Amino acid sequence: MPQSRTAVVVGNPRPGSRTLAAALHVARELDGAEPGLVVDLATLGPALLDWQDPQIAELVAEVGAADLVVVASPTYKGTYTGLLKLFLDRFATDGLRGVAVPLMLGAGPTHALAPELSLRPVLTEIGASIPSRALYLRDSAYDDPAAYLPWLEEARPRIARQLAGLTGVSS
Repeated sequence: MPQSRTAVVVGNPRPGSRTLAAALHVARELDGAEPGLVVDLATLGPALLDWQDPQIAELVAEVGAADLVVVASPTYKGTYTGLLKLFLDRFATDGLRGVAVPLMLGAGPTHALAPELSLRPVLTEIGASIPSRALYLRDSAYDDPAAYLPWLEEARPRIARQLAGLTGVSS
């Protein structure tokens, strides 16, 4: 797949989390390179609450302009974190112009539909194209490359085709 402008956004309240590691792995697998932008929301502190903060506005613009965005969160109470919601609320309904990958980690199988039912709709609402199903991983398997393989086999060609259409490069 040709390299695209790739961003990773992570809504885990702990900086440097397993969620971040999982999102980086997915981004590298889909794009073949390190993402150009990594937004670990836990490191931004109170700036996320300031709607006039220029750094946050710039991050929103950069994420919105990315060709591929991996948006990741741990599963809290069956949905994504409030920290991620604070960031996503900054986007207009056409704010994400590229392909998005909803990714959530959780402790068990009971929340396996959370990324489809909670994260996917908000990403679609803010303009993202989501050509594959969302990815849910058990947090105990975040560092096992084999845990990603079934999803990657299904999602990679769909995402590649969508990205090729955005960037004008045939896959």
